[in-house]
Amino acid sequence: MVSDHSPVRAIGEAHIQPLLDAFMAKDNWALSQSARRILSAQPASFVRIDDFMTGDEIEHDPIYTSARNFGVGSLVCTSISIPGGELFLFMFLRWLKDGDYDQATIDLLNRLRPHLARAGLIAQRLGLERAGTAVSVLGDMGLPAAVTGGSGRVLLANSLLDGMADVFLSLAHGGMALADEPANALFQQAVVLNRDNRFVRSIPVSATKGRPALIVHLLPLRRAAQDIFSGAEILVAATTVSVDTIVPSPSMLSALFDLTPAEARLATALASGRSTQEAAMEIGVAVKTARSYLERIFRKTGTNRQSQLVALLKSARSFS
Repeated sequence: MVSDHSPVRAIGEAHIQPLLDAFMAKDNWALSQSARRILSAQPASFVRIDDFMTGDEIEHDPIYTSARNFGVGSLVCTSISIPGGELFLFMFLRWLKDGDYDQATIDLLNRLRPHLARAGLIAQRLGLERAGTAVSVLGDMGLPAAVTGGSGRVLLANSLLDGMADVFLSLAHGGMALADEPANALFQQAVVLNRDNRFVRSIPVSATKGRPALIVHLLPLRRAAQDIFSGAEILVAATTVSVDTIVPSPSMLSALFDLTPAEARLATALASGRSTQEAAMEIGVAVKTARSYLERIFRKTGTNRQSQLVALLKSARSFS
């Protein structure tokens, strides 16, 4: 999947995943003449990639060389544009021993193309539905929240955030900004950096006469099966600065961050001030198991240190 506002993402069948991993590593795909030609042509039907290349280009293209060394020969590809501006590329490969794709096979793939387009669009919408659930849950907790795309365009927002026009400003083309200028500079920088380096960011917003100080949290949304069809979406939530922050319940953490029940119980224990060893004992698991849970919690919350995780969890409090 290709987008102007997020990194190129790809997934393949297990038996060719090593080849795909090498293709995607360190943006190796950008070095390939064949990849650039296909992105430029954006074929509206399945085509042989060889037809867009000269013999000399095929011979010296590093991606072709890697594919041949892996045992892959003929490749066909099509592109599908979707309303959000992303471009889906569907590629089918044959082993060298099986020869080239013939026209009858390409015609068959073209009959399947509309179904592939619908599948990609549905997968993307499912990702947005899950993001919408997080925004709704945060609203139930009393937290203003929204989900933005990789470009900063607001995709979803709850009514609490809509009611904070003195904090969150609407920009052209559906963008978002913070009214506090120093905070907005950090906010816009975080949105841009998130396209390549997905990390949690918390931004302080100064108090005004009418409201207390705020912390605006940016949490990259991470998914599993539909990652390929998800852009660099960010969950944006605002919390007031308070010394009596309450740790949310395990069920609330499960809903917010897609944690398993055991992971949520561990996260709650850690946010309550327990050490990993104490938290493991409290929830009845071995320390080694607790550490394994913690690594998964880090991945799901976009954090990489226990102190960062605890600060994030403590900010997810109920205002009711």
